[in-house]
Amino acid sequence: MDITTVGIDLAKNVFQVSGADQHGKIVLRKRLSREELIPFLSNTLPKGCTIIMEACGGSHYWCRRLDALGHETQLINPRFVKPFVRYQKNDSNDADGIVIAGTVAGMRFVPKRSVEQQDWQCLHRIRSRLVKQRTSLVNQVRGLLQEYGIVVARSVSRLRSRLPEIISNDANELSELSRGTFHELYEELLELDDKVKHYDQCIKRLYESDDRCQQLGALRGVGVLTATAIVSSVGDWRVFKNGRHFAAYLGLVPRQQSSGEKERLLGITKHGNAYIRTLLIHGARTVLQAAHRHPEKQEHQWALELEKRRNPQKAVVAIAHKQARRIWGILAGKEPPLLEAA
Repeated sequence: MDITTVGIDLAKNVFQVSGADQHGKIVLRKRLSREELIPFLSNTLPKGCTIIMEACGGSHYWCRRLDALGHETQLINPRFVKPFVRYQKNDSNDADGIVIAGTVAGMRFVPKRSVEQQDWQCLHRIRSRLVKQRTSLVNQVRGLLQEYGIVVARSVSRLRSRLPEIISNDANELSELSRGTFHELYEELLELDDKVKHYDQCIKRLYESDDRCQQLGALRGVGVLTATAIVSSVGDWRVFKNGRHFAAYLGLVPRQQSSGEKERLLGITKHGNAYIRTLLIHGARTVLQAAHRHPEKQEHQWALELEKRRNPQKAVVAIAHKQARRIWGILAGKEPPLLEAA
């Protein structure tokens, strides 16, 4: 069989493989277990085949394994595969659709990640989960306190400072049972704080050890979390044609609903990495706040004029989009690092 392109529908234990020849005809369909996949591909495929998989859990691991066999792997967004799945949805048709989608001219692929990048992302994801748990805990404590007539402002730091005082205050309606319960919740909050600080320190050490992160940290609105998250997300910046392509990858470009000569732009697409997009938008808010504090600076004029012409939220998104394009320029070597923080 003259196989040039292979599509693999990944799963935990069962994999569906489809292979196509140079004319795009499907000449191989095979269902394999996890243990059978690597031996089968090693013995069946010629060196240098293009293997395409959907970007999902474990896909970066399989890319590294298959690259080591001498093949060229590509990851594709599942959203781009769906239009090419013919007939009914099943594993075999999904694998065929992956092959067809991967051979379409101009198809965009997801950047692959190394083991080091996966390590960095593990820290970010664990920290993000802990922050969500802390927020959930704070909201629960605030809601429970309100049942006793005690209202606390919506802030982690405010609850952290007020809760010991509330527990020790004998004038409120808290019983001995509820005081013990809230004391346990307070200790849980402190434990989550310590864990978040631990991962903050780990991420900061990574930031200080990497020159690319420090180059990004020189940009206004880009801090330790944003810089390390971006560097850990993309390995080869050549997969993006330009800065706008990278901004589109993060979902920071407007959706379109245009026809003929009528162009209609909507809100941003929100595609791609939501975590990085959120960090960039939070950083853009600090840039806009700095522009209000120092409106006399020339570099702030664009943001202030945009805010006046549109609205604050659109200005924030536009600043995040501009920062994404500058980040691509720095990391892709298209422009020298900027030392704005100095």
